[in-house]
Amino acid sequence: MSQALAAIRTAGMRDVIASARALIFDVDGTLAETEEVHRRAFNEAFAAAGLDWFWDRVTYGRLLRVAGGKERIRAFDQRNAVPSLTFADIADLHRIKTGRYAALIASGGCPLRPGVRACLGSARSRGQRLAIATTTSHGNIDALLAVALGPEWASLFETIVAGDDVPRKKPAPDVYLEVLARLGLGPADCIAIEDSGNGLMAASRAGIPAVITRSAYFGEDDVTGALLVVGDLSEIDY
Repeated sequence: MSQALAAIRTAGMRDVIASARALIFDVDGTLAETEEVHRRAFNEAFAAAGLDWFWDRVTYGRLLRVAGGKERIRAFDQRNAVPSLTFADIADLHRIKTGRYAALIASGGCPLRPGVRACLGSARSRGQRLAIATTTSHGNIDALLAVALGPEWASLFETIVAGDDVPRKKPAPDVYLEVLARLGLGPADCIAIEDSGNGLMAASRAGIPAVITRSAYFGEDDVTGALLVVGDLSEIDY
């Protein structure tokens, strides 16, 4: 598609997005470019636990195909013929990581991505319902959004479904199905805002059309079937 045609399509999608009864947002990579903060927090947790592990960008990029922080730790440990960590060890390590992530976010180094604040504000002014459907934890969501949107951030969203609230994480549709049930809406009433192929797959499996905003770690994902693909949400005229 030419740049001119892409611009026309993006402009036309504004009305489609504005007509949805609810917008459902992913968090990591969508609301903010958090993944480098997560990677640093994992590495600090490994050092604190006395592990000689270090996840560089390439390694972490591969591990992001595994949904969930504890699941990534387990997947990395299982690269050895005899894994060294118990489920309790992994849970403890993930708690350390979550604490380090919250501290790093509190330092203010992870702002919202371009266009996110305008998108949220315009949706609220139109009376659209807002929700979150994410693989990350409630603690991580609060750590990020309490800094980015203020301590009353949760009042912006009618419902928040995190990875630990459902049996299966993305690309399974569980978080989206739970959001739909809580909102009492059908899939066609909503639009998902995602940044990855896994996120698109989760939304699609729930029947929800998705807008993809390309992020640092998932910029090359196959997002065929997305309603719209943009570099960031500022490309949409709200």
